[in-house]
Parts: sequence; C-alpha cells; structure tokens
Amino acid sequence: QVQLVESGGGLVQAGGSLTLSCAASGLTFSSSSMAWFRQTPGEEREFVASIGWITSRTNYADSVKGRFAISRVNAKNTMYLQMNSLHPEDTAVYYCASGSTSSRADAYRYWGQGTQVTVSS
Repeated sequence: QVQLVESGGGLVQAGGSLTLSCAASGLTFSSSSMAWFRQTPGEEREFVASIGWITSRTNYADSVKGRFAISRVNAKNTMYLQMNSLHPEDTAVYYCASGSTSSRADAYRYWGQGTQVTVSS
C-alpha cells in the first residue's frame, strides 16, 4: 500500500529555517506528482507547494513564494520542503500528498500522517 512519511518538523524561532522530508513507498515515485499542504486547528487544509513528475515543475502558494522551496530526489523516493524566513503564521501541521499538482486537497488520494512545525515569535 502507499505510505507517505513526513519528518523534519519541530520548533524554530521566527526567521529561522527547517527542511521537511516526505519518504514515499508503495508507488512509482518517479511518475507521481507530489505536494505539501498545511493545516491549523479548526481550519481547512491549505495548499503550500506542488511538484510535477514529468518536468518537476513547481507551484507555490502566494504566502510562501520566495521563502519555501519544494524539491524531489527520485532515486531516494523522497520529496523535500525547504522553509526559510519562517513566520509565526507558518505554524501548522504539514502534510505531504501524492497524485496531483492541484491546490485542492480533495484532488489527492494519499496523505502522510503530518509533522508539526511551530514557529515562535
């Protein structure tokens, strides 16, 4: 079965950096589009970034453009999210998802369990 496992979350001060990883198994990663979403309590899951499988074309939410970078290493079946210049409003549980590059959460079938990112002011 498909498994997506996020790691790399934690507590960081505002202005700091974190790198999240998403290790995938049970799918052909090299031909899977991937994405990162985030969610805070009581809110809907929010699109952060996506990366395609053919050209590795990337797309970002306006709120993270210029600060976050999504990437993938197909040989490792792993996707990354480099997060720089973090703001307290970036605090959320971050999820990886596979199967689309859409900004809509309902376009994705497979999800990881999430990793908490907390940015202190």
